Amino acid sequence: MNLHITGHHVQVSPAIREYVGAKLERVTRHFDHLIDVNVILSVDKLRQKVEATVHVRGRDIFCESTDEDMYAAIDALADKLDRAIIRHKEKHLAHRHGDIIKKQQPEPEVPAE
Repeated sequence: MNLHITGHHVQVSPAIREYVGAKLERVTRHFDHLIDVNVILSVDKLRQKVEATVHVRGRDIFCESTDEDMYAAIDALADKLDRAIIRHKEKHLAHRHGDIIKKQQPEPEVPAE
């Protein structure tokens, strides 16, 4: 995974770079076929904004988060990316395996009359 972190009106310190890298490692636990991750950190007065674009094969996944604290915005972004990656993985597996996934799910029992 290639990780690119840039700052817009903010200096990207080594501590922030390490924190973003640690949070994005969680995403690779669910889906390890990530090609590139571009993260943009920006500050506009009191609003801290973090944007991320994850490039996977065949698709780009974009998420953004805004908060008053940069670390809280990074945490929220990691949660959003985690959910988006899991959703992408489930769609990919459902498309690829079709009926196999549907057959593995137990059917609801109907009470006998």
